[in-house]
Amino acid sequence: MEIPAIEQRKYMETSAIWAVGLCFLLAGHGFEADAYHHGSRNLQSNTTEQPYRTAYHFQPPKNWMNDPNGPMYYNGVYHLFYQYNPYAAVWGNMTWGHSISYDLVNWVHLEYALNPTDPFDINGCFSGSATILPGGEPVILYTGLDSQNRQVQNLAVPKNISDSLLREWIKSPHNPLMTPTNGIDGNNFRDPTTAWQGPDKVWRVLVGSLINGRGEALLYRSRDFVNWKKSQIPLHSSDKTGMWECPDFYPVSISSRNGVDTSVQNADTKHVLKASFKENDHYIIGKYVPETDDYFIETDFLDVGSDFRYDYGNFYASKTFFDAAKKRRILWAWILESDTSSADIEKGWSGLQSIPRSVLLDQTGRRLIQWPIKEIEQLRENQVTLLNKELKGGTVIEVHGTITASQADVEVSFDFPHLNEAEVLDPSWIDPQLLCGQKNASVKGGIGPFGLLVLASKDLAEQTAIFFRIFATHNEKYIVLMCSDQSRSSLRQDVKKTSYGAFVDVDPLHEKISLRSLIDHSIVESFGGEGRSCITARVYPELAINKEAHLYVFNNGTRSVKISRLDAWSMGKAEIVPNNRRRKSHFN
Repeated sequence: MEIPAIEQRKYMETSAIWAVGLCFLLAGHGFEADAYHHGSRNLQSNTTEQPYRTAYHFQPPKNWMNDPNGPMYYNGVYHLFYQYNPYAAVWGNMTWGHSISYDLVNWVHLEYALNPTDPFDINGCFSGSATILPGGEPVILYTGLDSQNRQVQNLAVPKNISDSLLREWIKSPHNPLMTPTNGIDGNNFRDPTTAWQGPDKVWRVLVGSLINGRGEALLYRSRDFVNWKKSQIPLHSSDKTGMWECPDFYPVSISSRNGVDTSVQNADTKHVLKASFKENDHYIIGKYVPETDDYFIETDFLDVGSDFRYDYGNFYASKTFFDAAKKRRILWAWILESDTSSADIEKGWSGLQSIPRSVLLDQTGRRLIQWPIKEIEQLRENQVTLLNKELKGGTVIEVHGTITASQADVEVSFDFPHLNEAEVLDPSWIDPQLLCGQKNASVKGGIGPFGLLVLASKDLAEQTAIFFRIFATHNEKYIVLMCSDQSRSSLRQDVKKTSYGAFVDVDPLHEKISLRSLIDHSIVESFGGEGRSCITARVYPELAINKEAHLYVFNNGTRSVKISRLDAWSMGKAEIVPNNRRRKSHFN
């Protein structure tokens, strides 16, 4: 089934309106933009010569990008800052890139927001966060690597608060505001969070650290946002994790589907603490008491059975912000390359940002659910639908139609006539990633593996499998395993082909198992169980590129499963507009 022509016209008209409005806005602010001329030249769309460059994920025109920094919504504009190397597709020369959007899909690149030019950041402007002050003024706290190679925390404010594009930032004359003293290691003291204000009108902020082998969220307080004093006790710490990078701390509503502003603390909220370590973004949930700054957690980092992560794949250094316009909390993350550094240099770029995700507390109150923002659906076109299709064991069905399988959005739900042939789960199988590696898509099971083969070649020599298995426990319950299997993703031998895994908190006796995968040339973001478990992968096929990529649904178990519904769409290209008027380099 195809999308009706009127819906396609709506999308084309919306894109045209956005483009024209954006050009007028940029002209009004004195910008020149390489866009909508010469055949709508778009750096995001050159996939013939650059088969791994994405069409609708955020990335700069060239060079290295890593952590998202200081995302915010200000005066009708979304801002994304990010760690950027202006000179090469490898890490170094850390600068804050800056881009703006009106819908979190289409973007304009602006001048760099922060350059390493002062003694307190001369060796790099590292990660940080934005805070909106009570009067509506945005400010940035960021880590600088100073002239002594110490990590210190600095403040920057907009040069012109009436400029909704926030093109220029001024560093505070009081910098650095926080320095590594009293036993803090100057090599492990970075990434300040968004600040929040307590009922006493005192500001709080967390800084990641490693002290005596313990990962810590150091707590600082200030009445004026300039003079900060460290608390004697960290908000939380752990001896299992190593250094905590890019910490994040924010409230989530217990009873509402809306997001919550960072400074909200009441009986209807719990608080999420996230830390990046061991190549993953881990989180815990607890009750925060603002009067005493106590944080009472429900489970701790790396606890067996409750090792909660935003994403169980390639997903790191994430940052959330509260979108006041739509009352939601949005999550960004750096998706690093799994290719070689030499390949990054050859193609001229490295690093992506994830599709922005909304974040909510699930109905149990124990964990988070994530889902791609609604705005991304404006890129959908050429819909194909399958309904009530039986998938017998050993079946592989191609999803035919007018979709572009290298650039697609797929949603599928599965139902199960019988569960009595589910494999029995060995109690020692507690590591889902290890289990997915042992039981990949080619290993037959009882109920599963079943799911999608994406970025697959016609002969299936290349394929990335996102699939489920259902296991039975000894107490007559069922466990659902979700895997992203990259073992056959490319004929190339020089790329990482990690398999990822997660258990999904669904009960197949009473609910369908759903999967959504966003496919964009070299990235696959997958959401299992309506966002209860997420896995992101980078893949680099040689055969399954552009129009040679195919999409399949498969079942390699012995028992049949039923496709309740499958919807697949081609995804259009996001408009990523480069700004011609970049400032001259401050680097030597």
